[in-house]
Amino acid sequence: MFAPVLVAPVLLTSLLLPVLQLVRPQLEQRLKTVCVEAAAAGNASLAAKLEAPCAQLARPTSQCLVEETASSGRGLAVLGDLIRGDFGAESEVVLKRCLARMLGLPADILQQIPLRELAQGFAKTRR
Repeated sequence: MFAPVLVAPVLLTSLLLPVLQLVRPQLEQRLKTVCVEAAAAGNASLAAKLEAPCAQLARPTSQCLVEETASSGRGLAVLGDLIRGDFGAESEVVLKRCLARMLGLPADILQQIPLRELAQGFAKTRR
């Protein structure tokens, strides 16, 4: 027989995945909105042109975030963050794992770098 301690995380992950998939469209929309607003910086003409590219970026990003949340065992904490409208430590771990995955890097390579430094590094590459 399986020990309850070993089965519980697997069971919880399998139960949370459908919930995470349900919130993925809202997450995708929010990612698209943030992308457009950040990249357009108030320029309405540019914002209109960024709608489609940002939507194309938001789809795989939201899927990655859902998959990493489910596979990392952090689903309950991340859902709690979503409900509270918060961005906690567990959400940060998932975000960094997803970013690493999308860049083709090992999953935990970005964990020791503060999120603010990562954001500043990406902002410098845009200039």
